[in-house]
Amino acid sequence: MRLQPEGAALTAPAVATADGFPLDSLGPGPDAPFGVYVHVPFCASRCGYCDFNTYTPGELGGRGGTAEWFAALEQELELASAALGRTGAPPVVGTVFVGGGTPSLLGADGLARVLGAIGSRFPLAGSLEATCEANPESTSPEFFEGIRAAGYTRVSLGMQSAAAHVLAVLDRAHTPGRAPQAAEEARAAGFEHVNLDLIYGTPGESEADLKRSLAVVAQSPVDHVSAYALTVHEGTAMGRAVSKGLLSAPDDDVLAERHAMVDETLAAAGYDWYEVSNWAKSADARCRHNLGYWQGGDWWGAGPGAHSHVDGVRWWNVKHPARYAAMASAGEVPVAGFEALTAEERHTEDVMLRLRLREGLARSVLRGPELGRAEQLVAEGLLLDRAGRIVLAPSSRMLADGLAVRLLSA
Repeated sequence: MRLQPEGAALTAPAVATADGFPLDSLGPGPDAPFGVYVHVPFCASRCGYCDFNTYTPGELGGRGGTAEWFAALEQELELASAALGRTGAPPVVGTVFVGGGTPSLLGADGLARVLGAIGSRFPLAGSLEATCEANPESTSPEFFEGIRAAGYTRVSLGMQSAAAHVLAVLDRAHTPGRAPQAAEEARAAGFEHVNLDLIYGTPGESEADLKRSLAVVAQSPVDHVSAYALTVHEGTAMGRAVSKGLLSAPDDDVLAERHAMVDETLAAAGYDWYEVSNWAKSADARCRHNLGYWQGGDWWGAGPGAHSHVDGVRWWNVKHPARYAAMASAGEVPVAGFEALTAEERHTEDVMLRLRLREGLARSVLRGPELGRAEQLVAEGLLLDRAGRIVLAPSSRMLADGLAVRLLSA
């Protein structure tokens, strides 16, 4: 979850075009954490399952490349700082997350420039968490040393699987052993917090394949693991292959079994789950930036297609890097559309996102009939009531979004 946290609202807010975007009235909540997300839209090649807003050099056709992107990013950050600091200093940035795409394609110098662009326009917290996503094949010991020296504190590596044939189905470029090797290099460069991303449920992946991947993770020097069930999206190469019968779609029951295997194996290796798809070895190892999404924080998302949320207003940028660069360089807000959430919509999102967390949500968050529905779900064994907090039962984590719908709907 990078452009926007998981969990769709039950009712669609009124969506407006960017013409009425309330730039001059945005103000972060005084007690809400504030972060900056930067979207790097560049990839060397396109993975068959990916539906993120990314572009290969051939797809860009020479328009909206890295030079234009850097200039536009700095212009957007300047605009953000001025807008959020119009009545005083801009908010203190507690977390930065550089995602994509493939941020590591920018190299250490490019990523240093990104963090420097944020720090020159916003005050940075002394306890700043700065995360950079990286593909294993575009990293090196020198790369990790460079971004650590630039101020990054956390690295997230896309491992996906330790099985070569699974990586091939996913169109991943790295070899099975490169991700754990990159994790070793990151630790040697001084990174205390290193994450490995896994995907389970890929067509052709066996139970033994996933066990081998988890064994590799357990032996790696990482303090955080994200493991996601494969989602097949329409319009992707994998989506087309599934629709033609060339690949089998992931089976929901198998995905549930695999999630249970992931949780059991990681727990035995010293990881505790703190969100449906995330495990950490300690509270300090949890990704604070993503927790800001799930706990209703504020963030500015900069870059093509990035999503933002500030005090109940959510917006998203234009997607194509060339269009983004043209708008930002002209001094325009590169916003494609926005929505102002009502109190009811904010409540809906609060329930849906917090239920995904280990801590769940306080009973006091629920309203009237929702409390009765919660008691029914507890009686069914799908939810637990722990000291006044409603939390997911271990067997219900893959059902989190559906259970939130039951809580919120008659």
